[in-house]
Amino acid sequence: MEQEQKQTDNTIDLTQLLQICRRHIWALILWSIGLAVIGWGLAEFVVTPKYSSSAQILVNQKSRNNDPNAAYVTQQANMQMVTTYKDIVTSHKILEEASNRLANPTVVVKKAKKAVYRIDENGRRRLVRRAQPAVIERSGKSYVVSAKQLAKNISVNTQQQSQVFSISAESNTPAKARAEVNAVAETFSKEIPNIMSVNNVTIVARGTMGTQSSPNVKLYTLAGFVIGLVLSFAVIIIREMTNTTVRDDNYLTQELGLTDLGQVAHFHLSSSFSINKNKPNKRERLTRHRV
Repeated sequence: MEQEQKQTDNTIDLTQLLQICRRHIWALILWSIGLAVIGWGLAEFVVTPKYSSSAQILVNQKSRNNDPNAAYVTQQANMQMVTTYKDIVTSHKILEEASNRLANPTVVVKKAKKAVYRIDENGRRRLVRRAQPAVIERSGKSYVVSAKQLAKNISVNTQQQSQVFSISAESNTPAKARAEVNAVAETFSKEIPNIMSVNNVTIVARGTMGTQSSPNVKLYTLAGFVIGLVLSFAVIIIREMTNTTVRDDNYLTQELGLTDLGQVAHFHLSSSFSINKNKPNKRERLTRHRV
């Protein structure tokens, strides 16, 4: 009996809750849509967007012999080196060099050539071709990014049983994100032979123009909608619970246990309503006098 009464009470509470939602359906809709629009506006016009670009690096040291077992061992060693290379990429030495590369981006258009000499018939050394210096040009816009800031912007992602890992950079402009990730990748590829005494690193995919990674406009909009729905629902429930006004007869009979003796009808009179008090005419007065 107690379980049946609890189930009945729960059903009544759920029914009342649905009735409350139906009475305030427009408030729920307006609050939800309003905060969803606010969330969309924040994502589009207030929050500073971030852009991300990635580069892929292959760790592959070729085996000098054709032994399949040696090639397998070399491959396993390369995959184990990926974890070490992940820490080297984010080291201060690499990031410091990448910061300098960002501040002064250059590209070698033409490599330097040494002077060429020839020994003539008299045993003398004669100059055949003069030395030519390297031709270096700026490769793009320079950016002032410290090594500490690069450490915050750069992230390295690895996959299990893979010789490829990716370097990602996040910045406030697409071009800057691309420049940062390429600077780190190129610096790492150049410095790793000096650090590890091996030359098994190849950049297989350079960073492209960054794509927007945050804020997520759809997520902000959905979050605003949910927050508006929850807040409006909570306010409505609190108002209903704190409202002690008797709004129907069921509360008196079911909740308070009172007996319903009847209802008093309410009606409104027009402002022009008046009661006319007509005086009796002479004939009526004579009739009443005779009587």
